[in-house]
Amino acid sequence: MANTVLRGLAAALVVWSTTVSSPAHAAESLPLPEAVERLALGTESRDGYTRSSFRHWNAGDNPTDGCHTRAEVLLHEAVESPTVGANCALTGGVWFSYYDNVTVTSASGLDIDHMVPLAEAWDSGASAWSPQRREAYANDQGQEASLVAVTARSNRSKADQDPSQWLPPASEVHCRYAAEWAATKLRWSLTADEPELTALRDLAGACPAQTLEYEPAP
Repeated sequence: MANTVLRGLAAALVVWSTTVSSPAHAAESLPLPEAVERLALGTESRDGYTRSSFRHWNAGDNPTDGCHTRAEVLLHEAVESPTVGANCALTGGVWFSYYDNVTVTSASGLDIDHMVPLAEAWDSGASAWSPQRREAYANDQGQEASLVAVTARSNRSKADQDPSQWLPPASEVHCRYAAEWAATKLRWSLTADEPELTALRDLAGACPAQTLEYEPAP
């Protein structure tokens, strides 16, 4: 009888251990130079990339609000909140594009930039992800650095370039930009190639007091 009870308890523990999920990793704060050194060196390949490999924009963090991810980011980042109309149409509002120090008064003048562009993410590891994980990346509102509202002009100037090829026109924000780039790559375990790492190390050397915070993506 005792052996039967013990076997039952053991079986219950096995079931419990396989159904209880591991706790989420806590956010970590660290200096930019240390963050850059945590990036894994990798070689990049764009073979097979299409923008449609990353489904966006989806229903966003709140599927009941009628707004997709783009609109939710705009609402979150507004300096002065816009009016939300039918089908989440935004009118009015004020935003600040930190890439180029420009104040914007129309949502149509803004792009939502993927801090690490979709093509760069593909090159750096996302090509091996499932479609669901790529969709999660493309709509990531779990870390503020991942998506940023900026002028369409600055976003299109950046395109899919990494920090070895492009930095924001406003030189005073280069430390912040490097930190947000590194935080996004660390969050999603994306690699960096040699020119990118060199550029980030140079930026980190010029920004020793810059810190960043990141939390590994679910």
